[in-house]
Amino acid sequence: MDINVQFKKGALELCILVLIHERDRYGYELAQSVSEHIEVAEGALYPLLRRLVNDGYCTTYLQESTEGPPRKYYRLTASGELHMKMLIIEWKRFVNSVSSLIEKGSKL
Repeated sequence: MDINVQFKKGALELCILVLIHERDRYGYELAQSVSEHIEVAEGALYPLLRRLVNDGYCTTYLQESTEGPPRKYYRLTASGELHMKMLIIEWKRFVNSVSSLIEKGSKL
């Protein structure tokens, strides 16, 4: 079952922040990890990563790879961790509110 595109857009930033919070990751690895849960085009990922860096939520560094050129890794900043925590709170509030509304509405 395909997930609504607008739902994905809203959740993608939070998913990326949570994955980077677990450990530093490079772009392709992030795309693969997110795709295990929701279908996402790599083309949607890189503009988001650029914005997270520009907003100060992530930093980047290059690391040599045995499988080709150096990889750009993303690391969460303190500001990024705080932003992630705030998004998690907002996400849980949103999901609970929508679930409550759906439960009420489906009892008709």
